[in-house]
Order: sequence, then structure tokens, then C-alpha cells
Amino acid sequence: MKFPRRSVAYLAANPVVSLGAWVHSSYPTRPTRLVAAVVAIAALSTAPAFPQSPAQWPERPVRLLVPVGAGGAADTLSRNLSNGFAQFANGQPLIVENRPGAGGTIAAATVAREKPDGYTLFLAEVGPNAVSHTLGAKLTYDPHTAFTPIIHAANLPAVVLIRPTLPYKTLAEFVIAAKQQPGKFTYASAGLGNWTHLFMAYLNSLAGIDQVNVPYRSGAEMLTALLRNDADTATITLSTALGQIKEGKVRALAGTSLRPMLSLPDTPPAGQTVTGFDVAVWHGIAGPAGMDASLVARVNGIFNQVLQVPAVRSAIMEAQAADIVGGSPQQFDAFIKSELRRWPEVVKATGIKTE
Repeated sequence: MKFPRRSVAYLAANPVVSLGAWVHSSYPTRPTRLVAAVVAIAALSTAPAFPQSPAQWPERPVRLLVPVGAGGAADTLSRNLSNGFAQFANGQPLIVENRPGAGGTIAAATVAREKPDGYTLFLAEVGPNAVSHTLGAKLTYDPHTAFTPIIHAANLPAVVLIRPTLPYKTLAEFVIAAKQQPGKFTYASAGLGNWTHLFMAYLNSLAGIDQVNVPYRSGAEMLTALLRNDADTATITLSTALGQIKEGKVRALAGTSLRPMLSLPDTPPAGQTVTGFDVAVWHGIAGPAGMDASLVARVNGIFNQVLQVPAVRSAIMEAQAADIVGGSPQQFDAFIKSELRRWPEVVKATGIKTE
């Protein structure tokens, strides 16, 4: 069947309302079922990517893609958020999907390609959302424009760890030894471009030392590498390593942030030894670019409610030793923009590479 050009032009200006009448007048001998089918197809093509009433969202399970493997702090945070999600989301669950690899950019690229209907979300973090594009990686997305910031969920304290079979008791002692033996020591990371890589590379640069990066898939695997003496040092979230630290299985040399760690009050910040070093792990929720503002407000409201659930707050603040942030999409957007300004300057100044 060929449609006259003038009819196509008419339909472009009057998409669905007069479609049935047009088919009847143009093709009066065609069966009624044809008319119904054409109208149905046109209605689907003009339907919005989200429910007309954001209160209807979600009408099915929501996916949260996590850019690291299972078992680490980011994965634990995601599952803590999922535990409180359904009660505020029409009974629909938040399904956590781990997509590790390429410093988190595999998961990020997947979300960037999805429809902006709120059913595929991303656990945003510094690597894929603020740094990877500056490291020479060939990304299929632009972190400046590919995502819709929804909420800044939490900040997690991190520590510089060393395997206990090495004799160094402080970060200063280790820095002296590393300067005397360039390239001898290795550090575990959760992948090139992941924050565990960036933080240690930044520390190495500021301290003037050379360690070799050994990438793994998660903080849990990194910790196992230290326990097995497969790597010498690592920066890992405090919650992931606290049990092993207190049992003496690994040694905490310093915290990555200048903010004191209540769980390890005797562990000094790395910035006391390495001037200028002050970094923290952050995580938030983002969606694909183009999400409707009312839908963003709906999703943001749900997660803000989740962060107020006593069991969720306890799991994040006590078990994970993290700081809950929350707030508006605009606040998270402003924060990500500040990170997009900060980290490229750090990468350029320190020469951090993905290789």
C-alpha cells in the first residue's frame, strides 16, 4: 500500500485524531481491522516514554545497574537501597544488576542507551561519571550530557591498606620505601578508571612514588588479593575492610579524606603525610538523559523516602560507616558538575593514565 504524499503531510500535522477518518476516506474498501491496526500503531508511536501521571511510576520492576562486581561497598549500598524501595514504589522492586568492567563505563554506556522512562537507573560514581572521559578511554557516551542526575545517595569513607606481611606501620614509612624501590610494589584496584584506581594513582603522583596497578572486579576481590599477598596496597571503602582491619588481617595506613573516621579514630588522614590528598567516595542515582522533570521528581522523592527508613539508615550509616546525603536532583547535578571540573584537572596535573 502506498500513501499519497499529501496524505502523509496531513497526518504529520494531525497524527492520531483524524487517522481513522483518513483511512476510511482514502481506502474505503479496506477492512475495518486495517483501520484499527493503523490507529493502534500510530497511538503507540506517539505515546510518551513514561506514564502521563508520574504517580503511576513504577508499573513494573526497576533495574539499577551497578558498575562493579558483587560484594563490594557499591553493591552493598545498592542492595540497601533496594531493600526499602518497594514500599514507596507501588510495590515494585528495585533489581540490582552488577555490570563490572572498563572502570564502570560498561554499565554507564548501557544506561545511557536506555529509554528515559525511569526503568533503568545507574549507580553513579566518580569514575564513569566524572573521570573516565579524561583518561583516553573511547567512550560511547558524554558524561556531561548522557545522564539525568536524580539523587546524591551517600558518601563512603575509604582507607589506604597494606598487606600485614610488609613491615611498614605508617604511610610515611611506606612512601619512603616506595621511593627507594620504584615499581616494586603493586596496588589492587577495581578496574582502570574506577575510583580505587584513581585515588591510588593520585596518591602515588602526589607522593612521588611508582606502584604497579593490578585490576580486579570489586572491592571484595581487592581485599582478597591483599589477604593472599597478591597485591601490596589498595584503597578500599572502610565498610568493606573494617572487619579484617580489626582482626589484624590487613593494616590501615591512612584514611583518604581529611575527615576523621569514627570507626578508626587512631588512623590518620593520608593528607597529613601527602600534602593535598583529600578524596572521598560518592554514589548517587542517575538515569538516561531526557527524563521528564516530573518523573525525575517522582524518582527522587522515592529515594529520599528510602533514605529515611530506619533499617536502611542503620545499614548505610552504621554497617557501611557512610554519610547519607539525599537532597534534590538540582543539588546532585551541581555536585557532579563540580566533579567534572575537578577531576580532569587532577588527571592532567598528575598524568594518571588508564594504561
